[in-house]
Amino acid sequence: MTVINQNRKAWNKKVEDGVVYTKAVSKELIDRCKTGEWEIGVTAGKPVPRNWFPESLEGMKVLCLASGGGQQGPVLAAAGADVTVVDLSEKQLEQDEQVAMRNGLQLKTIQGDMTDLQFFEDEQFDFIVHPVSNLFVEDIKPVWNEAARVLKDRGVLISGFTNPLLYIFDDEEEQKGNLEVRHSIPTSTIANFTEKELEEYYKGDVTVEFAHTLEDQIQGQIDAGFVIAGFYEDDFGGNRILDEYIKCFMGTRAVKLSL
Repeated sequence: MTVINQNRKAWNKKVEDGVVYTKAVSKELIDRCKTGEWEIGVTAGKPVPRNWFPESLEGMKVLCLASGGGQQGPVLAAAGADVTVVDLSEKQLEQDEQVAMRNGLQLKTIQGDMTDLQFFEDEQFDFIVHPVSNLFVEDIKPVWNEAARVLKDRGVLISGFTNPLLYIFDDEEEQKGNLEVRHSIPTSTIANFTEKELEEYYKGDVTVEFAHTLEDQIQGQIDAGFVIAGFYEDDFGGNRILDEYIKCFMGTRAVKLSL
């Protein structure tokens, strides 16, 4: 079992269980989007600022990267964009396909790994929307590099990611209301596992998550050829004790500048 296969299996199970991040948008919301009243999120709850997008998405080629679930993709398609959704989980992609069929939308779905977009040519998209998902890959530099490759010059990458501070605390203790520092960054949910412990972990339906440094998240985009042109923070909506102290999600708007 590999990390990719484990996370694919885990996300398929999340769809079956109806986890909130896998729930597709309603028909009523899509109907409103068709009238120009739309917004999307790439973090836990706060919407992406509307001025991060052009006034009209008509004719825009948009890649929703690691963004299955019937949420961002259908909304942007209803707003007029030419949308392609890439995700590791086939069941997440089925959510997008079902919304498209239900609402008469045109969008494409591709099952694939966010670190390897070999099925796309260079400079193919105007926008990439990348919600919180790069925590599921060990090395995020290929994510930024591939995004830069498939974006046109002056193309825009809108990304959501976690503040690594989220991962320094013992998860079980936090559930009890205690913030106990345990981990250093970078880390992962399988850090320091023995071979036997890893084998047992892979028998379950739990995702493997990686805590990346802020340098890899932000400077990683810059190194790939982007200029950071927008930033905001978001939290869990009061569902975690950390919300009392700090916001644990971030959103960035990055513009590709070809040299």
